[in-house]
Amino acid sequence: GALHCWGVTVDWPAVYQGSGAHRVDLPTYPFQRERLWPRTALAAGSAESAAPSSADLQYKAVWRAVGDPGAVTLDGTWLVLGADRDAVGAALADRGATVIGADLADAARTRRDLAVRLREVIGEGKELSGVLRLPSAAGESGLTGVLLLQQALGDAGIDAPLWCATRGAVAVGPAERLADPAQAQVWGLGRAAALEAPDRWGGLIDVPPTFDEVSLARLCGALAGSGGEDQLAVRGDGLYVRRLVRAQRAAAPVTEWRPSGTVLITGGTGALGGHLARRLADLGAEHLLLTSRRGAEAAGARALTAELEERGTRVTVAACDVADRDQLAALLATVPEEFPLTAVMHTAGVLDDGVLTALTPDRLATVLRPKVEATRNLHELTLTQELSAFVLYSSFSGAVGGSGQANYAAANAFLDAFAEQRRADGLPATAIAWGAWDGGGMAAGEAAVSERLSRHGVRAMAPARALDGLQQALDHGDACLAVVDIDWGRFAPGFTAVRPSPLLSAIPEAAPRAADGPGPREALATLPDEDRLPALLDLVRSQAAAVLGHGSADKVDATRPFRDLGFDSLMAVDLRNVLGAATGLALPATVVFDHPSPQALARFLDGELGGTAVTRVLADLGRLESALPRLDGADLGPEVVGRLEALLAVARAAAGPHGPDGSPETDESSESPALDSADDLFAYIDQKYGTR
Repeated sequence: GALHCWGVTVDWPAVYQGSGAHRVDLPTYPFQRERLWPRTALAAGSAESAAPSSADLQYKAVWRAVGDPGAVTLDGTWLVLGADRDAVGAALADRGATVIGADLADAARTRRDLAVRLREVIGEGKELSGVLRLPSAAGESGLTGVLLLQQALGDAGIDAPLWCATRGAVAVGPAERLADPAQAQVWGLGRAAALEAPDRWGGLIDVPPTFDEVSLARLCGALAGSGGEDQLAVRGDGLYVRRLVRAQRAAAPVTEWRPSGTVLITGGTGALGGHLARRLADLGAEHLLLTSRRGAEAAGARALTAELEERGTRVTVAACDVADRDQLAALLATVPEEFPLTAVMHTAGVLDDGVLTALTPDRLATVLRPKVEATRNLHELTLTQELSAFVLYSSFSGAVGGSGQANYAAANAFLDAFAEQRRADGLPATAIAWGAWDGGGMAAGEAAVSERLSRHGVRAMAPARALDGLQQALDHGDACLAVVDIDWGRFAPGFTAVRPSPLLSAIPEAAPRAADGPGPREALATLPDEDRLPALLDLVRSQAAAVLGHGSADKVDATRPFRDLGFDSLMAVDLRNVLGAATGLALPATVVFDHPSPQALARFLDGELGGTAVTRVLADLGRLESALPRLDGADLGPEVVGRLEALLAVARAAAGPHGPDGSPETDESSESPALDSADDLFAYIDQKYGTR
């Protein structure tokens, strides 16, 4: 249940002065350093970094009405998928789009089959301006279909943004009942996709039960992308957009919640469950029923039981898979009559992190089962009980998004939606979207994960302060509350670096800071040619060191491949994001492995920023080099090889008596092997310029 979500930023003050376990070396450019890495009040140890009060850790997602978009025009070709494609397609066509409508359900079993079918439906040589997937049937999440579609679009080489529509997955106000929590899972995955693949993600739109002319016009307005909104809801009274805001508290709570009877804590022997159990014992809980997969055999279970009993609470520890309905029913039948069940606290969950392209339906199911299925079982099997609390441990990743956590975000988005639906039905329910916890938890259990969260501005909360947030949510009757300690000066710039997002626009601390002089990109771009590439190489090495958890960029060899340095796909996304924030460039998710060493990546960035002719040529050659291995042998026919050989001839003629770096040929260079093939070309480039 701990937060495993992140935002990324170039933390210039931390880079300059050192932050936490990291301290990186700076380029030795005395006249440019203050322009590139300015000191600000966000430096480690500043007053702004002081721990906030418990109230300052609490946030809510709200919906705000915006004006109707009015008449809009849609350009290009749109692929529309789903049952309502005829009506929606006609509305898009009326506004200027060319529409291809299709039902690909028969091909959606595997991403490979879906990619093939997409190519067939779209046709050769056609480019799409957008893809719209319409809602799944009621009660069906559509999550696996969205995952496979997002992956297949990439596999098919289709870069058009994907928009996903749901129906009843959100409620825009207290008077509206959230109808279909299952479809909220798509919102969790979509928020992660926006961070991982910003160039191939459009957004999320919740639509009304049926379409009419007005709602179709609003849908088209949302797809037109006015204002950069990517989390919207179409309703009968207008268009709504989603915002994260600080929770505002009434002067007095609705009630002061206290435990009584039996309180069931799933995952009760884990770190988070243990912290909760201690708090409930201190509040006078009569009987705590703690479950886990191993029950009393779980690590620390006996010590926790003894500690709780010393506080005057009766404790039962049981082995139970709460996602197994029969096991849970048998467990609930053992609740003693003298201590009837009065509260459910569902803290259990598992992680299986991975970038979107690496996720599978099985990996979705692994994370969804202890969240989604267990919650449904707990709900259905306690409907006859007089509960005072039904608490679901959710995550900030479900509310905001987290790269590498699409499955976890999807599961937790369901919990938030389910709590809203229970509240609308008059039942107690509170979902807490937790940030990172200190003193144990899924994130705290892995040092690398905790360090990653801290680097991105997500600070670990003391358990007591976190649980104060839960108490206040119960006292004030909150359905959903985010409790997270965030350094917005770090989190917000990284969150919006690869994709501008209005989601955080209602939080003053997350607002962009006024630039004092030229920004990093302008400063880099205006450096002399001979200084810019070294500066970029230092930037790449220092940020690679931070991602890897090294204390110094000295441990990052400029010519060593990123994979050999220890980078995985999620680390590559991290580095992409931080470099995008630093340079202002829209970098593809694969940029780190497309330019597989710090030196090669720095040259690519230099070329994108308008570097020398040599660096621009080398950057283009790097893209070609990375593309060749992905082509089938049949694609590398005589035409491709012939073009490469012709380019070699032109390059030789242009070089003349000088080497490719412009210097006179030496005897050593004249003895270089003849460049008679593409392999010779790339081998020579590697030797001469160290592009690998």
